[in-house]
Amino acid sequence: MSQTLPELFAARAPEPSRPFLRDTPGGLDTYLDLETEVRRWACRLMAAGIRPGDRVVYQVEKSPAVLTLHLALLRCGAIQVPVNPAYPDREVAVLLADADPALVIRDPARVAVPGAWQSVTLDANGTGTARELANDDDIAMPTLRSTDGVALLYTSGTTGRPKGALLTHANLVHNAKTLVDAWGFTHDDVLLHILPLFHTHGLFAATHCVLASGASLVLLPTFDVLRSLEALPHCSVLMGVPTHYSRLLADHRFNASLVRGMRLFVSGSAPMSPALHAAFEAQTGRTVLERYGMTETSMLASNPLDGVRKPGSVGPPLPGVAVRVVDDVETPLVTRSVGHVQVRGPNVFGGYWRRPDLADKTFTDDGWFRTGDLGAFDSDGYLELVGRSKDLIISGGLNIYPQDVEDVLDALVGVRESAVFGVPDQDLGERIVAVVVADESVDLDPEELRSAARQRLAGYQVPKRIVIVESLPRNAMGKVAKTVLREVAKEWTT
Repeated sequence: MSQTLPELFAARAPEPSRPFLRDTPGGLDTYLDLETEVRRWACRLMAAGIRPGDRVVYQVEKSPAVLTLHLALLRCGAIQVPVNPAYPDREVAVLLADADPALVIRDPARVAVPGAWQSVTLDANGTGTARELANDDDIAMPTLRSTDGVALLYTSGTTGRPKGALLTHANLVHNAKTLVDAWGFTHDDVLLHILPLFHTHGLFAATHCVLASGASLVLLPTFDVLRSLEALPHCSVLMGVPTHYSRLLADHRFNASLVRGMRLFVSGSAPMSPALHAAFEAQTGRTVLERYGMTETSMLASNPLDGVRKPGSVGPPLPGVAVRVVDDVETPLVTRSVGHVQVRGPNVFGGYWRRPDLADKTFTDDGWFRTGDLGAFDSDGYLELVGRSKDLIISGGLNIYPQDVEDVLDALVGVRESAVFGVPDQDLGERIVAVVVADESVDLDPEELRSAARQRLAGYQVPKRIVIVESLPRNAMGKVAKTVLREVAKEWTT
């Protein structure tokens, strides 16, 4: 039977007195508190004229108020457009022009958005002019369909023409049910929530696992090592990105004793290096479960909860999800052959908002979504990703996958992390450049690193230049911003 998200959450809600938010100010201590506040906000939004299909943009700092707003918009049938709080006004204006919202909700510290859109304010404490919207507790909630749009998430930044992925109830219900089963969530779980609430990882994967299992969570406004260490002994699940785990491991207090009550650590949104996997296991005695997902598809694949978790792999496809690897003419490839990763299933979105011009590029004729990732299946059916198609380096006519080179560099003594990319070269077409971050108090010599890498790489895979930097530029989800590095590299002398 098809379900909407409110129907799923209602069907799986625990006793009203069960805890929802733990150790988190915000007035949502129990599921009864949550239901009361969500109902109040849903009525408030509908009294303000919000109707099914209307877009509502919100750019608000992470807080319990965002969770309430998210769930209230689901009840109203609105299409919510969460926006990174770090986006400047000029970038927000581009998104607004594309989404054409019925309502814009922003932090009071920001100036009013340009344009004719209705606008109210909401801060991290849940206060602002949004609370002044008329309220009528007698308003009936609309009838929703599983095919209705739920969220519009912009996937390619805000330069040029925006590209918004429109997700439906059906997409996200499948994702929530699948992850609850695959990762063993129950109402006894306590999730330590350290992720943003404007992104599919934190808003859907993490939050919906809690709501679809009747679990509870500890909501940190931002990732903070000290606060995370304090909260971990009272939690059972942590979802993060590799950067989170790297920073936790840098603190000696993050050890087996501290995490003895934790049953699951999940990593995603960016590849986790084999070296980081090994360091995590050595320090905590636990293994991280790495998975693979995208804005357009939610989760695609996951290492198993019970079974072998392979470092460097994102695991087999999740139940109900089909994943294939194809060549340049979209012929399926055999095991261990690197190609383009494509996916099909109830988790996959139907297309980009108001962009029918992208349909042929987005989907194959037989309905597979082109992820833009490169990967290969191993003999056990586990998917290994080697990078984005756009990051593939072709040097002297030979294909170089940045992940292969990064894994070798990251394993060298004194290297904390690296990023590999191609820059134009008149002779080779592209030459390989690596940017490396050293471990604390370690001096690295670029030529010595090249020499060491040459012991494990083919000659054409060895970076032509290695640059030592203090840190790598990242986006909000911890992914290395290689576009930034390529721009910086233009200024380097050859």
